[in-house]
Amino acid sequence: MSSSSSSSDPTTTSTTITTTTTTNNKLVICIGDIHGYITKLQNIWSNLQSSTNPHEFLTATIIFLGDYCDRGPTTRDVIDFLISLPSKYPNQTHVFLAGNHDFAFAAFVGVLPPAAGGEGFRDGWREYEESEEREGWFKGEGYEEMHLQGRRWAGKITVRVNAVKGTEYQGSIYDAAPTFESYGVPHGSADLIKAVPDSHKKFLADLVWVHEEDDIFVNTEDGVKCCKLIAVHAGLEKGVDVKQQLQMLKARDTRVPKVPQLSGRMNVWEIPEELRSSPTIIVSGHHGKLHVEGLRLIIDEGGGYAHKPVAAIVLPSMKIIRDTDVSAK
Repeated sequence: MSSSSSSSDPTTTSTTITTTTTTNNKLVICIGDIHGYITKLQNIWSNLQSSTNPHEFLTATIIFLGDYCDRGPTTRDVIDFLISLPSKYPNQTHVFLAGNHDFAFAAFVGVLPPAAGGEGFRDGWREYEESEEREGWFKGEGYEEMHLQGRRWAGKITVRVNAVKGTEYQGSIYDAAPTFESYGVPHGSADLIKAVPDSHKKFLADLVWVHEEDDIFVNTEDGVKCCKLIAVHAGLEKGVDVKQQLQMLKARDTRVPKVPQLSGRMNVWEIPEELRSSPTIIVSGHHGKLHVEGLRLIIDEGGGYAHKPVAAIVLPSMKIIRDTDVSAK
């Protein structure tokens, strides 16, 4: 296997796992963050189709790792494309994970699962209220019952430059202005709620927070390995019971004002220690880089930048496919 991580990045330690001689033709394709770039999505889909066995592609499990919106100019077209896949490729299995950007989009248009126990979302604002003025949280129509991330997503940030990335914010902390514009409304307008089609709202409402697969085979230098796969947008937290994390993610517990498994950074980078005793692949997007280290797969080479490629990884081969590969032309 190859690794594209920087030497300054944290890495997981190697995992000892048992080699199996079983062959398995199940193709699993994990596609990184799209961030509103329809041409990149179309190209990477074409490249995946042309670089894999036709029958295997048509029966593959395709896992989209989240963040379909924001930054790029064509979020509406991206979601139309994704919605069309089940009818165009009925023998494929399509998994659409929620990214932190999609979670926030869903929060703004009011399609998040309701908070357990009917608690509402206002209590979640308090933990982060010191950021409200700087981030310019949304205060328009309907904000009173809105999840924190919806208010941040549609807010108008008061600083111009993202100092970490060296880029200018596009409307909000989430760079959500292009998403609003793709639906024909200005950033921060409550009119977006009416402008988003019901089919798109259903897509956002149905996004899963975690996906698990058993008996996934991967090629390594030591042979073919049979693994469990857990796909989650950012990763699983270290030092937190994995069963509890998975339970919360499967329940889509929206009482949490900021879901670390969808939006965390260093705390979700590594494979949790308790999963090292059995071969478990953790695959994520979110981190704005391509990092393949042992069974920890981070597939987000594009990071929402116009000049960087969208990437996918194909299992069991571990081959990386990009939208910029020549076969797109």
